[in-house]
Amino acid sequence: MSFKKTIIDWFLTFVVALVLSLGLRTYVAEARWIPSGSMIPTLEVGDRVLVDKVYFKTAGLERQDIVVFIAPPATNTDIPMIKRVIGLPGDQVLIEDDTVYVNGEALVEPYIENEPDVQSPVNFGPIMVPEGMLFVLGDNRHNSLDSRYWGFVPLENVIGRALLKFYPLSHFALFH
Repeated sequence: MSFKKTIIDWFLTFVVALVLSLGLRTYVAEARWIPSGSMIPTLEVGDRVLVDKVYFKTAGLERQDIVVFIAPPATNTDIPMIKRVIGLPGDQVLIEDDTVYVNGEALVEPYIENEPDVQSPVNFGPIMVPEGMLFVLGDNRHNSLDSRYWGFVPLENVIGRALLKFYPLSHFALFH
C-alpha cells in the first residue's frame, strides 16, 4: 500500500469518526457536567451524566425523570440546567411543610437531600401546570433555584432526559 493511500485512508477514517461523533452528540445523546449542588445527593458537583436526546421525545417524560433543559428567561442564565420533573401538564402541585403533593397525593421522594426544616418549611402553591410546560425541582430543595422561583419549563426547552451517571465511576448509577 502506498504512503498516499495510507494517508487518505486515515484522513477518511478521521472524517467519518468526527461526523458520526458530532451527529450522535447533536441528535442522539451527549455527556453533561453537573455545575451546581442543586441536585445533591443524586448528582454531585462534577458528576457526568449521559443525556438521551431522542427516546424521551417518543416515550414522553414521566414524573420524577431528571431532565436537562434550556433555562427559562427568568433565570437570567444561558447555561442549560438539570432538575427533576415534578409536575406534568395538567398536574396540580402543592408543597406544604416540605412535602410535595401532586394532584392531592403526597409524592414519595427517596432522593431528597434535606430533612424537613421545622424552622422554615418549604410551602408553595397550589399551582396548575399549563399545557406544554413542566414544573421542576432540585433534589436539594433548600439550595435549589427551580420552578418555585422562575416558573415553568416549556417542553420545547427540554434537551433530554438523564439516563445514567457515569463519572466518577464510584458514583455510577442508572436512572429509570
